[in-house]
Amino acid sequence: MNKFYGKVGYEITVDSGYGVFTPQIKTRSYYGDVTRNYVKTQSGDGANKDINVNNVISIVADPFAYEHVLAIRYVEWMGARYQVTNVEVSQPRLILTIGGVYNGPEEESSSDTE
Repeated sequence: MNKFYGKVGYEITVDSGYGVFTPQIKTRSYYGDVTRNYVKTQSGDGANKDINVNNVISIVADPFAYEHVLAIRYVEWMGARYQVTNVEVSQPRLILTIGGVYNGPEEESSSDTE
């Protein structure tokens, strides 16, 4: 079983003023294990083949992860972002199944620290 350390991206809705709510991406880092490592290529409409991973990553979750389990959008793994297709709650862990490459919004960089 391979070890995992990486970021998980959450899409959180925030109030930007005057009753307007906008989605923002927030990332948090987690430790865990890669329990299944499987890569598959598919022919697509473009010139290059699409890469689909069907990996299962088990992370040690914190209270923020349990509170925002439905907001999980992607996992950074091996230098790329992959969309989360399935989340299983198995306390004290979250078991994330990842699929294709994530092409959604990214976290905006800020000067303040947590």
